[in-house]
Amino acid sequence: MALSDIAIRKAKTRDKAYKLYDELGLFLVVSPSGSRLWRMKYKRHGVEKKLSFGSYPEVGLRVERHREKLRREAFADITFTRVANEYCSKRRRDGDRAWAPATASRSEYLLSLLDNSIGKMPIHEIEPIDALAAIRKIEKRGKLETARRTLQLASAVFRYTIATARLKSDPTRDLRGALLTPTVTHYGAVTEAKDVGRLLRAIDSYEGQGMTKWALQLTPHVFVRPGELRHSRWKEINLDAAVWTIPAEKMKMRKPHHVPLSTQSIAILLEIRSITEPNDYVFPLMRSHAADVGQHAQRCTSPSGILQRRGDGTRLPGDGERLAERIRQMVLRRHRTRVGARRQRQGARGLPSRQALEGARGDGTVVVGPAG
Repeated sequence: MALSDIAIRKAKTRDKAYKLYDELGLFLVVSPSGSRLWRMKYKRHGVEKKLSFGSYPEVGLRVERHREKLRREAFADITFTRVANEYCSKRRRDGDRAWAPATASRSEYLLSLLDNSIGKMPIHEIEPIDALAAIRKIEKRGKLETARRTLQLASAVFRYTIATARLKSDPTRDLRGALLTPTVTHYGAVTEAKDVGRLLRAIDSYEGQGMTKWALQLTPHVFVRPGELRHSRWKEINLDAAVWTIPAEKMKMRKPHHVPLSTQSIAILLEIRSITEPNDYVFPLMRSHAADVGQHAQRCTSPSGILQRRGDGTRLPGDGERLAERIRQMVLRRHRTRVGARRQRQGARGLPSRQALEGARGDGTVVVGPAG
């Protein structure tokens, strides 16, 4: 909150000097002798500096009249791009809330789309109309979701600037509803056992690269996202305990995730290990033992892609976790088993029940318990 003449006049002296803070780095130092000195703290090229404006009341409301000029001089090199880079760097190192590498790269790319519009402007000079014009350049190219996400990130940068005492308010705050809303496409979900069976048979008849087929066969058993499966390593898998522990840094919620391994899962992994061991990755590239199956292979061999190449018009989710969740729900309904979802995801305490639920056969049937 901004200082006022009344607050300054009522400030009493103390044994030690203290500060009365105004806005954007401006403060008044009250010394034990009773003097009141104006100071402004700012950073230039990452180095903290201070400006002196004289003493109060000799310099009083005059400071208010010239404050904007002083701020422009002090913050001239604090551009949107500079603060955006600072914000992204912070989010990469933000403890449990840190961005995953893929999220960081994507966010940095989206913010870079603003470099040629508001990127070089001093951040305190950016008005709502400037931000809207910059975002609409993206929107006009038909990139509606990109524009929406870029606006969200820009708002986060402005809020970070406010939190670090370099900005009064977020200029994007009142832009809600200004952009076109993207059309959401809903894909058909697997709701019938026969659809799951058709998918599992399609996977079994897949004639592509062997390592990719193993990855597809493992997908309905392990309840994980495709990226987590592709980046799996042997050191994370304990076949004796029948548990795959995905490290926290690979998980969206930054918490270790324990995946129980059914009899079928272990059989597939043993077959893979006989080929790839002692490689670090469970699914290495054929030409490079230092990488996983890869994003291209994931896109080309998604469950929907397999069915489409076979001439099947059914659109099924490519996310292994969602597919396996559908299988699990059907198993629970068929056998009237009431097991809470929370218990099934708690880790070791829920592993036996989850191992039982993951016995999905490739012939389209679903069984509870290890399949023979």
